[in-house]
Amino acid sequence: MATMREESWWSRVRRKYRLAVQDDLTLREVFHVRLSGLNAFSLITLLFALVVALLSLLIVYTPIRNILPGYSESIRQQLILESARVDSLQTDLTIQRQYLNMIKNVTAGTIESDSVQSLDSMQIVQRNQLLEIRNQATEQFLSQYEQKERDQLLLFETRSPLTTLSLFRPVRGVVTQAAAPDHQKYSVHLRVPKNENILAVMKGTVVFCEREIDNTYTLIVQHQQYMSIYRHVSKVLKSVGMSVEAGDALGMMNGLDEMEYEIWRAGEPLNPEEVIAF
Repeated sequence: MATMREESWWSRVRRKYRLAVQDDLTLREVFHVRLSGLNAFSLITLLFALVVALLSLLIVYTPIRNILPGYSESIRQQLILESARVDSLQTDLTIQRQYLNMIKNVTAGTIESDSVQSLDSMQIVQRNQLLEIRNQATEQFLSQYEQKERDQLLLFETRSPLTTLSLFRPVRGVVTQAAAPDHQKYSVHLRVPKNENILAVMKGTVVFCEREIDNTYTLIVQHQQYMSIYRHVSKVLKSVGMSVEAGDALGMMNGLDEMEYEIWRAGEPLNPEEVIAF
């Protein structure tokens, strides 16, 4: 029974119907169309798709889109750009007009020459004497100022580095061997706990990172005139060229290992224990 219903429904859909147009007076057939239900549905669907396509093209390629929501913002931005361009063109035009007027006046000889006040020889001599006295006073002041600055610079250079630096501790650990730059022992040896972070002592840039034969890393960080060297680092977290701030993690220590730390200033080694409280 279900099969008969489906077939009867399908047959009804495919059944042809005749639509005729007749003359009212003579009853003569003027026009007729034979369509089934399926043909009518297909024709209506096709017409609907054509209407939608035509409306879409009309909206996209005609000014009608300007009245739709969402397009007005782009038009506003375009108007602002065009207004700025008009203003710049107007400014350029004004400058060009002023330049042409100046050229015209120069060519016509209508520009007045600059007025120059004449000075007699005595006034010139007095003026030169005043300038000479002022130059001598200026040179004396500059020499005194430069000498004062040199004295302050000498005092700054002779002070201990501990009073001029404020550095982070590179790692939390115990000093096992002190540095002695006078005896060419530049690095301080530190016993470091497991999973301890290696920190940047101050702001700088990583300029060197290389793996050594013992599977540890050597890091070098440049801090303007200072340079920090970290040796025997188990794992690195920064790469060459990266900028770091004071206290940023540069690497890690995986076990109870010894790490070496050096600090240099202008090519001269410093004792890390004089500038860092380990």
